[in-house]
Amino acid sequence: MTDKNKLSMFLFLLSEAAFFGVLIMSYLYYYPSYTGERNSPLALDPLLSGLFTIALLASSFTLWRAQKSTEHGQRGGQRVWLLATVALGAIFLGGQLWEYTQLIAENITISSSLFGTAFFTLTGVHGLHVFGGLLMLVIALGLALGGLLTPHRAIGLTMVELYWHFVDVVWLVIFTLVYLWPRL
Repeated sequence: MTDKNKLSMFLFLLSEAAFFGVLIMSYLYYYPSYTGERNSPLALDPLLSGLFTIALLASSFTLWRAQKSTEHGQRGGQRVWLLATVALGAIFLGGQLWEYTQLIAENITISSSLFGTAFFTLTGVHGLHVFGGLLMLVIALGLALGGLLTPHRAIGLTMVELYWHFVDVVWLVIFTLVYLWPRL
């Protein structure tokens, strides 16, 4: 990866960190208002969301393995690990969508309360980032299946990997603050 590529990716991730930082700070600023609401963070299921979190974290490992396989020209491993990454990312997103349907069924929506607005905005924006990452991973998988993702052309996968790890770290912060912190 060239210095120009590294700088570009660093600046992009820095801007994303600032964006998520503002969303997280907004969530925390209004947090005292949530505790008296019927639909508060305590309506969330940290165990189930924890399982989906494990899938997302596991996808970081599988993507790292895909990158290593690519670097070493191991096309079979590259394809398997990329497919596993896509599957795990899809499991996470599917879990998030399922959670949304459960909350909506309980009348916890983006417009039902301050908590609903903050929760759906924060997790929804993150989910859109995961979806974008999944699209990039599907493209990488298509390139791998076509034999076009070689060690000499791995820069794109490296960029996607950095983005994916960033999105995972952001989720760990969100999961800790939204799902775990209210129960401490």
